[in-house]
Amino acid sequence: MKKPELPPNASDAFSYMEIIKELMNIRRYSEFFRIEDIEYPYWEEWKYKSKGWGISPEKIWTCAKASRIGKKSFNLSSVASVKFYFNTPSIVQKLLHELDLNLGGNLQSESLIPNHEKDKYLVSSIMEEAIASSQIEGAVTTRKVAKEMLEKNHQPKNKSEQMILNNYNSMKWIVENKEVKMTKDLLLEIHQSITKDSLQKKEDEGRFRTNDEVRIMDETNEVFYTPPPFTQLDDLMADFCSFANDENESHVFIHPIVKGIILHFLIGYIHPFVDGNGRTARAVFYWYLIKKGYWLIEYMSVSRIILKAKVQYARAYLHTEYDENDLTYFVLYNIKAIDAALNDLKLHVEKKKEEKKQLFSLLKNTYFNERQIVLVQKILEDKNEYFTVKQVENKFNVSNQTARNDLTDLIKKGILITNLTGKKANFFAAENFEKKLLK
Repeated sequence: MKKPELPPNASDAFSYMEIIKELMNIRRYSEFFRIEDIEYPYWEEWKYKSKGWGISPEKIWTCAKASRIGKKSFNLSSVASVKFYFNTPSIVQKLLHELDLNLGGNLQSESLIPNHEKDKYLVSSIMEEAIASSQIEGAVTTRKVAKEMLEKNHQPKNKSEQMILNNYNSMKWIVENKEVKMTKDLLLEIHQSITKDSLQKKEDEGRFRTNDEVRIMDETNEVFYTPPPFTQLDDLMADFCSFANDENESHVFIHPIVKGIILHFLIGYIHPFVDGNGRTARAVFYWYLIKKGYWLIEYMSVSRIILKAKVQYARAYLHTEYDENDLTYFVLYNIKAIDAALNDLKLHVEKKKEEKKQLFSLLKNTYFNERQIVLVQKILEDKNEYFTVKQVENKFNVSNQTARNDLTDLIKKGILITNLTGKKANFFAAENFEKKLLK
């Protein structure tokens, strides 16, 4: 990834009103403010646009910076004395409104996922988030292999699979413990869980870094960003926890979704750990939004969206850091990612509803329950598919006995057969099982 160009200082040599007049003369006045309100471009984007308009890039940037004077600001800590800013252009307000309607406890969000299927969707979404969040940080495996490992409760075979299993266990813990208060000890516990057996040095699991050797670099070892000194970490993270717990709130209101995104950013900015900062940051983001009542976020994988646009994700961090800590770039990127994840969930639910309708039509005269129908669908798609009791238990969030009964019943109906691998029973499609379905 090419390092972003540092923006110039807004120049006092240009009069704001004179620039406005020039934009009006070249008939770009309305377009300028529309772009600023919908896209919130970084310096390089305004520089490119200005060339097509025949106006100085420095003038456009000065005008853009002047139009952002209404931004809100806050200090995270007096230790580093670093000030952060954020704006709420129309696009941010629009998306926040839509997310408020969809992610909280209202009729629209409650009707999206049927109550009797929430457990199944929750398990699936946590798996997807665990896989994608780990892949963002370099886990090398396919989604199919990773999901099979989690569903069948296999032991991880390598570091990548260990990262995914760690993320999965950590996300499950966060969903189950959303009411806990954030503390330094809790943050270290989350980090330890996320990085278990996956770091170069075991002692770095669950502890803040103890030196300043950490740098954010690209593949050519060019330094993009240097985090605060490690000597400030104890105080910075104490202030971070206070901020996460909504303690000592100033008069500045920060929308909960925006604040969750800011917490995500701050872990990356402070970079308190030798490794695992990104995975920890995204876990904290989920913790905060779930804690604030945005329960539908549990069923969405935002990291799957980020994974598709990793360069833009990295640039959103850098644009914020390079432009006077203006968080709007990072907030806007992540709000769009959340919105895309929500749309993905809606499409997925509709697709599953349609598949279920077709499957129920096919099997309407059978005595299979819904879980068994899903298993039958799996072997119809792939005759080499097999199941274990633990996999069915994990997939549908049911008891061991219920999973065992489902599989045993499919054996009695001639759909599955079983064999033992050691002490573990594997359940396969029986020969000519399709004929049994048609009876």
